[in-house]
Amino acid sequence: MFPFRDHNPSGRTPFVTYALIAVNIAVFLSYWHLFADPRALNNFYFQYALIPAAVSTGQGFEGLFTSMFLHGGLMHLGGNMLFLWIFGDNMEDEMGHLGFLAFYIMAGLLAGFVHVVFAPGSAVPTVGASGAIAGVMGGYLLLFPRAKVDILLIIVIFFRVFTLPAWIMLLIWFGMQFFGGLSADPNTGGVAYWAHAGGFVAGIALTFPLFLRLGGPRFWHTNDFHPPHPEAKYDRSSIPTIRRRR
Repeated sequence: MFPFRDHNPSGRTPFVTYALIAVNIAVFLSYWHLFADPRALNNFYFQYALIPAAVSTGQGFEGLFTSMFLHGGLMHLGGNMLFLWIFGDNMEDEMGHLGFLAFYIMAGLLAGFVHVVFAPGSAVPTVGASGAIAGVMGGYLLLFPRAKVDILLIIVIFFRVFTLPAWIMLLIWFGMQFFGGLSADPNTGGVAYWAHAGGFVAGIALTFPLFLRLGGPRFWHTNDFHPPHPEAKYDRSSIPTIRRRR
């Protein structure tokens, strides 16, 4: 299940969102050649990624920041940038350019700290913008719970696009991270579930002052729980189903 667009274009150009996407892509391309040399790639990650065991001993704090701009492959990068592109523009619209940039960085740092708390002895390098983007998603849930998001559902050879309110899609995603964190050992690598869940909760908390400043529940009801802009209309909302032949 992949979200690929929302129905809520921002009211102004989201320069920071575009810049963050560009910086993440540029950084990834700068060390793309290292994927041909696993030893050099590992050395690079150990230098710039987040190492929870190092932070636990009072070292490597810079990795909390630099790890937010590193990725483990094209799919990792592409998925993160897609989520940032979908949810970042409306958040930037309400927060302002500099406010959104500060929010994004703070959410990423807090997500990294949560990961360290749950895996203090892990020496596995952690990379990715997922924690910061989870914060963006958490803030989006608070401000625009009924915003429409188009989801591509793939089950074997069954493909279909359908539209969900943001709160359903985002709570399903958060639930997957939370229960993934309960079932996985954070010290052995893999997906940093607690960083995702922590970033999501941090995003809600960091957005709450803005929510109150906008009017709190009155902001919801004034805009019917959507971003305060005209909704985009798409000609097609589905992909033909490919049925199995008997």
